[in-house]
Amino acid sequence: MYQTMIATHCFNSDRWRNSEFCSLCVCTGNSRHSSWGTQHYNQKLHIFGILGCALCVVGSTTIVLHAPQERQIESVAEVWDLATEPAFVLYAVLVLIFVFIIVFLYIPIYGQTHIMCYIGVCSLVGSLSVMSVKAVGIALKLTFSGMNQLVYPQTWVFTFIVLLCVITQMNYLNKALDTFNTAVVSPIYYTMFTSLTILASVIMFKDWSGQSPTQIVTELCGFVTILSGTFLLHKTKDMVDGPRQYQGDHQSA
Repeated sequence: MYQTMIATHCFNSDRWRNSEFCSLCVCTGNSRHSSWGTQHYNQKLHIFGILGCALCVVGSTTIVLHAPQERQIESVAEVWDLATEPAFVLYAVLVLIFVFIIVFLYIPIYGQTHIMCYIGVCSLVGSLSVMSVKAVGIALKLTFSGMNQLVYPQTWVFTFIVLLCVITQMNYLNKALDTFNTAVVSPIYYTMFTSLTILASVIMFKDWSGQSPTQIVTELCGFVTILSGTFLLHKTKDMVDGPRQYQGDHQSA
């Protein structure tokens, strides 16, 4: 999953998008895993749940297609300078604070009943992991092109952050999949992960500064679409199709 994202950055071009596209690659891998889980555990979605999934995909596709072009970065040190700017440092600190609050205060009490606890941790940590994976991908790309970036300590710091974030994500994502309906976990995680990754990218790379108002409005419409799909999916997660429910009641009678 994360190898796909690193490979994307290693062989990117002007037509490849920024971190938002990477989040789509990552979530695609998670969606495949979740789809297998849905079939394996025989979990079903109500018709409104299917509509919610479709809205999430349409909204995310809209955002990806109108995402800003990737800025040219010449070294991993340049990424480090962007990551240590006050705005992104503040974002990273807030993410860590929220993660610690959720892990130590909310998960022990609400972890088994509220799906947003586990997914919140995965999404918040995931937004940091994508930024770090981008730095590692740039380092590998430049190294393969003849400019060795492995001599810079920043490369190894980003690598350590990636490993730490991936382990945390996989731990809490597996807990969410074990506790809740896989068909519900996947799109909600997809939406939150993508949204927070876009936010982190805006803060760190400032890619939206060169976009037109039309592009920004279109991306906001896509964001509202995926929020609508997530809300619809979450509200109908316990619904069962009428004929199927009637058959079950008839058989039990």
